[in-house]
Amino acid sequence: MNTNTPELLKLTGVSKNYGAGEVLANLNMTFPRGKIVGLLGPNGCGKSTLIKMVCGILTPTAGQIRINGVPVGAETKAMVSYLPERTYLSEWMSVKELVGFFADFYEDFSTEKALSLLDKMGININAKIKTLSKGTKEKVQLIMVMSRNADLYILDEPIAGVDPAARDFILDTIFKNKPANATVVLSTHLIYDIEGVLDDVIFLGRSGVILGGPAEELRRQYGMSIDMLFRSVYRV
Repeated sequence: MNTNTPELLKLTGVSKNYGAGEVLANLNMTFPRGKIVGLLGPNGCGKSTLIKMVCGILTPTAGQIRINGVPVGAETKAMVSYLPERTYLSEWMSVKELVGFFADFYEDFSTEKALSLLDKMGININAKIKTLSKGTKEKVQLIMVMSRNADLYILDEPIAGVDPAARDFILDTIFKNKPANATVVLSTHLIYDIEGVLDDVIFLGRSGVILGGPAEELRRQYGMSIDMLFRSVYRV
């Protein structure tokens, strides 16, 4: 990790145009180290597009994204651990085989941590992925992502579609397993459930950042919870 740069993630003049119009325009954002950041906004505001550009899945139409001072590319892929909105697990694998796959693929993956978290959740490592419920698959996928020793964890809707007890486990897993100097970016519309773990908040719109800053300062400044502020900003 290059800790000489003042921020972990920096976007400068970033825009994305799919041809039918701009999804994001001239974004300038910085993400500090060691924080849990809520990337918030309604459907269609460009959250997933932004995430995919940071992960190197999409290329910006204009501007530059740097992680640890390095432009997004082959080198930065090893710095980012990404949980997509949809489950991507191979159905034919067992959970144990999946752990082995991650260990072979990622140098920073901790098999010990993964097995410990799976055991805490009572997940049978010999079970085939295809036999697991949707909620259990999401837990397994999150455990794989959080068992890496990455600089940046990007989690797209990590608690969507799971029961309240599972949400508590997921948030606890994120909070307790993040390396101290790493940053977690949480994209979600379930603000009420996650605002307790957020250090910083970014309200995103197509034209850029509508509002952002430390969560506690925003609560104090506006006299309301982040969930209520979200409803106020976007008139939900």
